[in-house]
Amino acid sequence: MVYLPDRPLSDDALLANLDSAQAPALLMLTAHVTGEVSVLRPEWRPDLAKLPEGGYAPETATSIRDHCRERLLPLLDSQAEWPELPEDSVRRAICSWLMGEDSEDAQALAEVAFTPDQADPRAADWDLAQVAPERTLRAVVIGAGFSGLLAALRLKQAGVPFTILEKSSNVAGTWAQNTYPNCRTDVPSHVYTYTFVPHDWETYFGTQQAIFDYLNEFALKNGLLEHVRFDTEVTATRWDAASASWTIETRTADGDVSSTEAEVVVSAVGQLSRPLIPRIEGLDTFEGPVVHSAEWDHDLDFTGKRVAVIGTGASALQFAPAVARDAAQVTIFQRSAPWLRPTPELRKPIDPAERWLFAHLNHYRAYYRFSVFLPRLIGNLPAATVDPDYPPTEVSVSAANDQLRMQLTDYLIEQAGDRRDLLEKIIPDYPPAAKRIIRDDGTWVSTLKRDNVRLIGQAVQRIDKDGVWSGDEHVPADIILLGTGFRASEFLMPMKVTGVDGQDLHETWGIDASAYLGITLPGFPNFFCMYGPNTNTVIHGNLVFFLECQAAYMLSAVRLLASGSHTSMDLRPDVFADYDDEVTEESAKRAWGWSKTHSWYQNAAGRSTIMWPLPARTYYERTREVRTDDYQLS
Repeated sequence: MVYLPDRPLSDDALLANLDSAQAPALLMLTAHVTGEVSVLRPEWRPDLAKLPEGGYAPETATSIRDHCRERLLPLLDSQAEWPELPEDSVRRAICSWLMGEDSEDAQALAEVAFTPDQADPRAADWDLAQVAPERTLRAVVIGAGFSGLLAALRLKQAGVPFTILEKSSNVAGTWAQNTYPNCRTDVPSHVYTYTFVPHDWETYFGTQQAIFDYLNEFALKNGLLEHVRFDTEVTATRWDAASASWTIETRTADGDVSSTEAEVVVSAVGQLSRPLIPRIEGLDTFEGPVVHSAEWDHDLDFTGKRVAVIGTGASALQFAPAVARDAAQVTIFQRSAPWLRPTPELRKPIDPAERWLFAHLNHYRAYYRFSVFLPRLIGNLPAATVDPDYPPTEVSVSAANDQLRMQLTDYLIEQAGDRRDLLEKIIPDYPPAAKRIIRDDGTWVSTLKRDNVRLIGQAVQRIDKDGVWSGDEHVPADIILLGTGFRASEFLMPMKVTGVDGQDLHETWGIDASAYLGITLPGFPNFFCMYGPNTNTVIHGNLVFFLECQAAYMLSAVRLLASGSHTSMDLRPDVFADYDDEVTEESAKRAWGWSKTHSWYQNAAGRSTIMWPLPARTYYERTREVRTDDYQLS
């Protein structure tokens, strides 16, 4: 449900629902429509930490809505004629007002952070049949999750023939695989979407089912499903220089082996696709069910059972509270405590009146999203940056990091209340941003306070047939649940990728996966990664936006291949080496690269192959189009 220009909007209907509007979005919309930036009063500037609401006193929010209502009512009949984009001066004023400063980073990203409904500004603006009518150019996309579907749409828009190979029987990737109780995104719903595909979200943070439905609807509406070969896993890809093409070997769920050829391969296998089963002595001897969060068994009955939960990452913090409501006893084994970000609206539904505004008031959804999206893209990288003069410790790595630590610690102390015994277990012993900061609405600590829940603040030593050992204590268990995450740093595994002169990608990488902008590699022509190495974000940026950047770069590269009559493009080794050095150096300056605490951000050698260590603006600008000089073209 999104705004449609020909949909009638009565004054009475608007008046009936406007009290549910978020004041910052409404103010920016009013400035856009009227061109009057004077409505953006300094005293009405929102608290960035409290967007989309803005942190206003109730009477201030009411005054803002009344002010905007007065200016919008005379213009309602002409909604369809409202300018699609604000004038540059208005956009700059809106951006400066929202961010509280005239930041060039924010101004540069504001251009892409605001997308009108029904608009797709980064769609392919070329067609293969026109650019190279005689050219044979086929593509294979590996994976049908968020990134694979996006890449496929861009190829379709450009008229490039393509096939999607998907190992499972559904699209949606990790959102089809992870079905454990309370599974949801920890990114606001209106940001965890394609920029150009708005959706009628029912909750502030989308549930697994809602995101699954969103991606299926996207694939259906864009005619992508007929291009998917389901239950088909790619086992190997091999470059052939003579034909300038890739041979992609596959195996179906029934065991049938076959191969296909394509000039372009887009690997969209994701980082969160292969569950990490911990190597714990005796795990295979346990006589009860052992279930990983990504392989949930919905036939399990926890009623009256003793349940051991191993891990306190994002998935465990979602499923453990649900399990605790039914189980007789839940014992949670924690190697290190998570930092929690207070998010009261985490599980709350969006007011139906505001959902009405998203659907009926032109630009409201776009500015609501803008108010959340732009500050998130700018983020708080300084709070994750090491200050050598501070000096950095495993408590905090800079003054800004320490300020964040104090804010998050205060929240944990407040949550613990009179349970002082919990504090030493729930306050992390590493700097914020060294690991993922998990959103929380009070559910986690309240779960730990339950009479039938016990938190053990140390790792599991071993497991036997009927329980778990932690130190000298044996904890009996009927069921073991693994919240141990994914093998995120093992990119493209177990697929074998063979490039120029027979070089094996995984042998080339070792444990240090790296790709230029997370997308291309020397010696592997016409091969593009989506959500590749060092393209995740922790305290700045946005994953789906990064995927859109990668898709834009890939499409630019494919156009270069087609329009220049080139058969292959291979990244120059010196370009890759310079980039790899830069990312390694910059990662070491961030909390996740400096801290010795263990996290999925790091590989076995302690190097972060997961996180993007530079500003989001840098990534956006470097991926806008391919630089021809970066590649050897033939």
